[in-house]
Amino acid sequence: MRAHRVRSRRSLAMSAAAALAVATPLVACSTAGASTTQGAAASTTAAASTGVTLPPAHAGFDYQIGGAYKPPAGVKVVSRDHSASPAAGLYNICYVNAFQAQEGAEGDWDSDLLLRDANGKVVYDDGWDEAVLDIRTAAKRERIAAKVDGWIDSCASKGFQAVEPDNFDTFTRFPELLTSNEAEAFIKLLSDHAHAKGLAIAQKNTSELAGDHAGNGLDFAIAEECGRYDECGVYTSAYGDHVIAIEYTAAGLRKTCSGYGDRISVVRRDVDVSPIGSDGYLRQTC
Repeated sequence: MRAHRVRSRRSLAMSAAAALAVATPLVACSTAGASTTQGAAASTTAAASTGVTLPPAHAGFDYQIGGAYKPPAGVKVVSRDHSASPAAGLYNICYVNAFQAQEGAEGDWDSDLLLRDANGKVVYDDGWDEAVLDIRTAAKRERIAAKVDGWIDSCASKGFQAVEPDNFDTFTRFPELLTSNEAEAFIKLLSDHAHAKGLAIAQKNTSELAGDHAGNGLDFAIAEECGRYDECGVYTSAYGDHVIAIEYTAAGLRKTCSGYGDRISVVRRDVDVSPIGSDGYLRQTC
């Protein structure tokens, strides 16, 4: 499996010094903020209508998209790449890169499904060396979705309970080429298919579209660095306590734990999301 790099869209300059912290829980966190009951009710109602099961709120979480390993004690929810197997006895979320090709995997896609600029050159997300997929027409969205749906089918057959389609926010990095309407039309195709397979589906980042979650068929949120960027409240307003927050800095973890640590799932991982035993592996919780 190709190693993943974290998808935090605004943290490319993150210091490697952050990985020097030990992989142990922080001291007990102070917590604040009342539960957003309206958002929680909406997420629960949506899940009930589609027959899917949401990940338990405020549960121990581990982000293992960089490589699967035995979950630490206390973990009840795990996210792993679609090429991996789920962790026995836990709630498992299946990661798929839905809006961009994996690094070096452009050849896996039909050439006309790769987004091109005015000069006909393939557009890359330079931070990850990933070719962007062309979701600008309904016909292309259907063809791209068919491939991603195959991964979702594999997730379901392996026993995952939910899917995490990454790069929903690609349009924010290429506003001259892509629109939010196109991204939402595409994610709706994926949510319909995931629900048909009995899987819940996460909104990954993209706080500006959290208010559209019901129309987009999204059930819960996975938010990178919502504490660092003061976005956790946006997600809890939409999804109640069905939010998983991933931080990559000590300051971000402290902030998220302080404001939301008694309500939502919170973890800090190293920026490479390294497997346990690797150099740089880091995992901390509230």
